[in-house]
Amino acid sequence: MKLIVFDCDGTLVDGQHLILDAMQTACRVCETAYPGDEAIRQIVGLSLLEAIEICHPKESEITHHALKDAFVERFQELRLRDEDDEPLFDGVRDIIEQLHGEGYMLGVATGKSTRGLIITLKNHGLSDYFLTLNTADDGPGKPHPSMLHNAMRDVGVESKNTLMIGDTTFDIQMALAANVRAVGVSWGYHDRDKLLQAGAHYMLDHISHIRKVLDEAFL
Repeated sequence: MKLIVFDCDGTLVDGQHLILDAMQTACRVCETAYPGDEAIRQIVGLSLLEAIEICHPKESEITHHALKDAFVERFQELRLRDEDDEPLFDGVRDIIEQLHGEGYMLGVATGKSTRGLIITLKNHGLSDYFLTLNTADDGPGKPHPSMLHNAMRDVGVESKNTLMIGDTTFDIQMALAANVRAVGVSWGYHDRDKLLQAGAHYMLDHISHIRKVLDEAFL
């Protein structure tokens, strides 16, 4: 059996405008400087508190937690207004359905909360396709290999039969730490060069190109 684990934000869905809005609002509420859109994109994929600590290294622990709470409140408010604010990237639904139909086991490893991930998958009608879901709520976040170790244990698959697909260097580093082959995608939040420098074994410019990767990776 083969396991394919996907990142969520920047790989399956594009939710950056929600993330940027929520962080801008959190900074305004907490009266801290907004670090800029690009700085926020670069930390997407990390657990929320760790991302905030990186973006606001001079702020206190109290402020970090206040920013986290304000971010979550705003993010949830935005999602209640419009359930389509995290569109799937082109071709994602078709590939997920195809892979599931061919017998691949599918999972998600994300910096989202469990609640957030479940809502995202439900909104897009994808909940039934994934056998293992691992989030920032389950333990150490990316790039620690814990989420991949959990995913492989959940479905009983070894690292040699597992792929990790993601758009950030954190995904690539996590895969390498778990001795799993890493697939970078060029349509997300970290650029191609960064993913290759981080050690990506393969790169995808469109999700439909995954067939070639699978044929090479699972010889």
